[in-house]
Amino acid sequence: MKTAIVTDSTAYIPVQIREQFNIHIIPLSVIFGDESFKEEVEISSAQFYQDVKNKELPKTSQPSTGDFIALYEELSKEYDAVISIHLSSAISGTFQGAVTAGSMVENIKVYPFDSEISCMVQGFLVIEAAELANAGKSPEEIIHRLEEMRQTNEAYFMVDDLSHLQRGGRLSGAQAFIGSLLQVKPLLRFTNQTIVPFEKIRTRKKAMRRIVELLTEGVKDGSSYKATIIHANREEEAVNWKNELESQFSNVEFDISYFGPVIGTHLGEGSMGIGWVKIK
Repeated sequence: MKTAIVTDSTAYIPVQIREQFNIHIIPLSVIFGDESFKEEVEISSAQFYQDVKNKELPKTSQPSTGDFIALYEELSKEYDAVISIHLSSAISGTFQGAVTAGSMVENIKVYPFDSEISCMVQGFLVIEAAELANAGKSPEEIIHRLEEMRQTNEAYFMVDDLSHLQRGGRLSGAQAFIGSLLQVKPLLRFTNQTIVPFEKIRTRKKAMRRIVELLTEGVKDGSSYKATIIHANREEEAVNWKNELESQFSNVEFDISYFGPVIGTHLGEGSMGIGWVKIK
């Protein structure tokens, strides 16, 4: 059986890795006024962060059921099955779109999988699935492995600019104003498939230090982990942070990723985070 691997754009997997492992992407979109742009296809992260400074905060949109059907039907020409891995169902209807479309297509068996997270931590699951598919593993074997990995997913991230939370309706104007005066940096995490506040920390430096403390606690069992440093238009800072962390954690393999347009719409420029997953 030949199995295709599909994910959505919010996994933010680099193009070269997608091509290397033959990973198929279905994009979410950001909408500025009357203009809609598919992230990772029609708008880059760099362009998004430039545009959002001068325009009204965009809305975000999930792929349509028709988009999923078209992709699955195209894959059915070459594949027998598809594992479709998506961002947490509690923050987007994308996963449900995969479920609905999977029940409507013929000639290919669709296995939708809820990563219960997003960004490159979701990407770790996707890459693992692609490696297993390329090795000839069955869809059921791949899903079993993904379920194991999903149990070890963790992600914490700091919001630097409270205006995005305020503009997105997640924070009142007064809270954002006072928070900015006090340099409050909300620390968020994924819990029960959704993003929730974890702690309020006074400064950016302290917030990043706290994330490292949480990483230390999360990987202390000595197992091997993959971790990703995720940034919102702060690549140089992410590189420096990665260099520091690599010398502290011998059992963790680090890479650098980013909050793209869809997730960046809700978190804002300057956000930073770390996500990790146990690999063995």
